[in-house]
Amino acid sequence: MRFLPVLLLGLCIAAPTRAADDASIAAFSSAAAGDPPAAWKFTTLPNKTPTKFSVVELGGAKVLKVTAEDSYGNLVHAMKVKVSDQATLSWRWRVDKLIDEADLKVRSGEDAAAKVCVSFGFDGSKLPFGERAKLSLARSSTGEDVPTETLCYVWDNKLPANTDLVSAFTKRIRFMVLQSGSAKLGQWVSEKRNLAADHQRMFKDESEGNVPDVVAVAVGADADNTHGKGLAYVGDLALKP
Repeated sequence: MRFLPVLLLGLCIAAPTRAADDASIAAFSSAAAGDPPAAWKFTTLPNKTPTKFSVVELGGAKVLKVTAEDSYGNLVHAMKVKVSDQATLSWRWRVDKLIDEADLKVRSGEDAAAKVCVSFGFDGSKLPFGERAKLSLARSSTGEDVPTETLCYVWDNKLPANTDLVSAFTKRIRFMVLQSGSAKLGQWVSEKRNLAADHQRMFKDESEGNVPDVVAVAVGADADNTHGKGLAYVGDLALKP
């Protein structure tokens, strides 16, 4: 099936499950330099160069360094947390090198130097048959519990901030551009997002007003479609449910 790698490219950010209502996210700042904390699990795809994730000291603090070079990969932290109307996800990030040829609107350009993603446990039985079939195929092929809904916040190279897109590969992933362009390259930027509001904004066609549990958060970067290079840093993530 020639479409299978395309399907998996958009979906492979799954992770093991954790106890319900465990909102803690392992901190990069408290880890030793080198490999990320054990709670963060690396995922990639067959025949892809892996994006590199490592804990480094920068400006006197331990942060996650994310290096993409013609590569694909996500660092995923499992959880299961009910989302209130006031639930927030906060973090800080910095991009030093954008993916020059990235274009999230098309498959050949769907790359980003930095993404922070949230996966929701939407009831897949409510999806149309075609979407359910694709999810089933992805899960059987990867052996992973592939999420039904994933929202990725992106630092893009050119699309304006507040741009919303559905992934060119799969409707299961939607992008929200928070930062754009080179004006803030090399600078730390802090983010704080209301998850309930953002889920409704991005998945209102499926949600019927309900926000599913958060089942994972992820940090990602990819440059495999454009064969480009990117460099970013991400600080600790905090989820307040």
